[in-house]
Amino acid sequence: PESMRLAATNLSSIFGLSSTRSALARSLAAARAPRSSPLSRVRESALENRARNVAHASSPIMTSAAASASLLGLARFPAPRPSARSGVAVPAVHRRRFTAAVVPPRAVAADADIETANLLPDALQWPARDQTCGTLREQDEGRVVTLCGWVDKQRDMGGIVFADVRDHTGFVQVVSDADTPKEATDALAAMRAEWVVCVTGRVKKRTAPNDKVPTGAVEVAADKVTVLNTVAKSLPFSISGAPEGDDDELREEVRLKNRVLDLRRPQMVRNLRLRAKTVRALRKVLEDTHDFLEVETPILTRSTPEGARDYLVPSRLQPGACFALPQSPQLFKQMLMVAGADRYYQVARCFRDEDLRADRQPEFTQLDIEMSFTDMDGILNLGEDLMCAAFKEGADVDLPRPFRRMTYAEAMSKYGSDKPDVRYGLEMAELADVVAGTEFKLFAGAVEAGGVVKAIAVPQGSRISNSRLKPKGDVFNEAIAGGAGGLAFARVGEDGVTLEGGKALCEGLQPVAEKLIARCGAGAGDLLLFGAGDEGTVNKAMDRVRQFVAKTLDMVPEGQHAVLWITDFPMFEWNEDENRLEALHHPFTAPNQEDVADGGDIKQARAIAYDLVYNGVEVGGGSLRIYRRDVQEKVFDAIGLGKEEAEEKFGYLMEAFQFGAPPHGGMAFGLDRLVMMLAGAKSIRDVIAFPKTATAQCLLTAAPGDVSDSQMAELHIAKAKRESDGEQ
Repeated sequence: PESMRLAATNLSSIFGLSSTRSALARSLAAARAPRSSPLSRVRESALENRARNVAHASSPIMTSAAASASLLGLARFPAPRPSARSGVAVPAVHRRRFTAAVVPPRAVAADADIETANLLPDALQWPARDQTCGTLREQDEGRVVTLCGWVDKQRDMGGIVFADVRDHTGFVQVVSDADTPKEATDALAAMRAEWVVCVTGRVKKRTAPNDKVPTGAVEVAADKVTVLNTVAKSLPFSISGAPEGDDDELREEVRLKNRVLDLRRPQMVRNLRLRAKTVRALRKVLEDTHDFLEVETPILTRSTPEGARDYLVPSRLQPGACFALPQSPQLFKQMLMVAGADRYYQVARCFRDEDLRADRQPEFTQLDIEMSFTDMDGILNLGEDLMCAAFKEGADVDLPRPFRRMTYAEAMSKYGSDKPDVRYGLEMAELADVVAGTEFKLFAGAVEAGGVVKAIAVPQGSRISNSRLKPKGDVFNEAIAGGAGGLAFARVGEDGVTLEGGKALCEGLQPVAEKLIARCGAGAGDLLLFGAGDEGTVNKAMDRVRQFVAKTLDMVPEGQHAVLWITDFPMFEWNEDENRLEALHHPFTAPNQEDVADGGDIKQARAIAYDLVYNGVEVGGGSLRIYRRDVQEKVFDAIGLGKEEAEEKFGYLMEAFQFGAPPHGGMAFGLDRLVMMLAGAKSIRDVIAFPKTATAQCLLTAAPGDVSDSQMAELHIAKAKRESDGEQ
């Protein structure tokens, strides 16, 4: 029609587009050509209607813009996106031809709805694929395959249409060629991102291979295309358009609220498949190599004092009573040993109502293990078998064996942490005996009060300026965040035996400077960072400073794997809030028999306990267990658990011990945390299908949610009213 030729003329004059006339001519010819499909008739009608709208526009400039939008905004073209140069919405396939275009969204949406209605089959279909998208290779040339998946991208080149179809294995390019039926070409041209499709076609070599993708040597020439489902609303983010590692650009709340879309992203698909592959490798070691038996333990059990708050489930049939969700299967697996199960394991769901962080969830998964008739070495060897299998299968890494072992006392002395990262140095030196009685009262006073003084020597200390070590500096702030009152520092002089820095510190320590520097293992030009006070605070603060300095100075080697066992933990630690001892691990851990021999005080004993640490992250731990009632009662007494309360809480376990409990021990791996490290993820939320937020909420399902009064009444519970406003 004349209106379309006018639109093309105006468009060409404004934007300098010599190709517009030829593009319009092709569109007109295509519109006038005989068509058999409903989609073709819809396009022809839409083309004529848009041309009329352009002809009646009042402004020449707006006429041209509207013409470009009308002609190029057909549903067969990709949805408009902002141009990188102009910021104006431009259909993606035409971005090189136009610098600006205004797309009338109502017209596009209306036509998209019409096309969608005509593309979807009347009846639901369940097609069977015979090939996955990401597994096609050059040797598949000539095969006829049926693929099912989601449209990743679509490109209409004005006669030839390309679409990337994606499933859990990857994507492959689908193309319409000279032999492709018109119905299949029309369907390909109408596709949008994340439509669900079934494609049957011939595998052929690409004329221009793409060696950046596994399927880049081939493409599928479509013979039949079936649209199984469409997208009815705007996508909140691109599924695979963002570069790898750009998760930070997506707000986590958006990802979690739209988790079904988030899980389609290639990185999340890899994470979930890695998790499944890791679990499979662990099961194989336990069952095929060590003859373990998988046993499920109850989810609804009773509340026990295990350190964190329990999640409680009110009982309908027992008014006023509650079940508790298990924090771990600890008691059940010990009773399985008494029952003769010998070697038990379980991929167990656990629940703890505690404050969350990046590596914690209210519900989490652990690989739970218990063995009868074994010593600590037997359990540690099994743990190394499992760890090596997980890293080989999940990351193709061969961990060196045997794993290093370090006592708890050594770890706290050198690193201030029971899960040290030993990939780099920066070990702490204890200086109490060196600085005691010196003129620097801050250090001497700390020692006199029963505290400690520690120092870290930082090589080439000039890399850290004094401003970073003083109040408001980043290194200083790390010490404050760890609970310290400040951060003292000095630099080693060029002679290697004198200190430079604050006058009071240098003068007060000058008589012992040479000995102090030697104790720290420092040399000329090194920086010394000091912590002084009670041991717990100093360890916590200096541990934070150590890790921060290592990261900021790039001292953490990439690709290195430091795995070690921490052993000989104390049995108990002091709980300041409750003014009593509590078990450092749990009250079923056996005491070191050397420490309790000949009437030794169990309160001062070491535990036969062990933690597995990888690159500064605790991934597992366990202990040998108490298996006699008399010893268990001593531990309960040490933590202030009276006989009546112990009987009420743990009577069933104590009763079991009287029926011939075997010596046993075990351990557990935090599966979420282990997979997080194998995947290189920043949070365990990235390796859990449907995780909770830091406030223990599910943004996808809006859980936890309100329940009806009738449901509450059935559980013999009433909603309390706030005293301030009377609201429930």
